[in-house]
Amino acid sequence: MNNVMITGVSKGLGLEIAKIFIKNDWKVWGVSRTLTPELEELINVYPNNIRWKKFDLSETEDVNETLFKHFVNFDTPLHAFINNAAIAYDDIVTNLKTKSLEEMFRVNTFTPMMITKYSIRNMLYNNVQGSVIHISSISVHTGYKGLAMYASSKGALEAFSKNTAREWGERKIRSNCIVAGFMETSMSSTLSDIQKSRIYKRTSLKTETSKNSIAETALFLSSDKARSITGQNIHVDSGTI
Repeated sequence: MNNVMITGVSKGLGLEIAKIFIKNDWKVWGVSRTLTPELEELINVYPNNIRWKKFDLSETEDVNETLFKHFVNFDTPLHAFINNAAIAYDDIVTNLKTKSLEEMFRVNTFTPMMITKYSIRNMLYNNVQGSVIHISSISVHTGYKGLAMYASSKGALEAFSKNTAREWGERKIRSNCIVAGFMETSMSSTLSDIQKSRIYKRTSLKTETSKNSIAETALFLSSDKARSITGQNIHVDSGTI
């Protein structure tokens, strides 16, 4: 049974990704700040296919101790890491505040980089040809008012991913980004129906992006079927233009 670590596993896209992997006989090592009723139900239904660890991604310095020494240690070969968790700092640039920016980058960028570091170390130790996947955002590529700070945190991950792919490709460790379009999630819940409609009209399909479609793409990129795909940004965004 292959092992995958997924952050932000308690709800929304992270929960959908976990379900897809479990149904395909992977063991999920889930990380989130809270244990939601939905996640608890998944654990009860599939007790042998999922383990959960409470962890706040703002605690960057504790990544090794909490997530690797006392959760996924070297005895557990890690075949994939999916960086899904993120927080949004939405505002116009002229209102930019350093503290809020730093807090978001810690969760969205710095901690995922550190988890990638230790995930790759695990893969190297266990001689695994593993896969690292970062969930990015269409806002990196198509501008939206108020999303400059959030988009910059995801854009940094895309650059990090491409260079990671170059650095570790010789050991057959792959790194890719899924560029996700706008979905119905807790981060988009503050948008009005009019705002959502305006966003969806910018897509070719004129609709929100399917969480299931993103989850299935993550499964594919983690599998041997995608063994020749690395250093890429895979757009799953309803054809945003």
